[in-house]
Amino acid sequence: MHDLKVQIIAQLNLQDLTPEDIGDDQALFVEGLGLDSIDALELIVLLQQQYKIKLSNAEEGPKVFRSVRTMAEYITAHQPKA
Repeated sequence: MHDLKVQIIAQLNLQDLTPEDIGDDQALFVEGLGLDSIDALELIVLLQQQYKIKLSNAEEGPKVFRSVRTMAEYITAHQPKA
């Protein structure tokens, strides 16, 4: 999950944060890191570019992007087999 945190920090240009600042189960939006809808789009781009994963429907977004752990679980479950 450390690598995913590094990618999130880079993708969202969060220079003030380190991977250690982001808890595995910390909320990414609202009360957690305080990400917004633009950040959500950037996370979708991250999934597509880094992991070749496309969200199949928009309703999945809030579940997938709840925390770093939920993102990691989604990536593991949906990453194309090499």
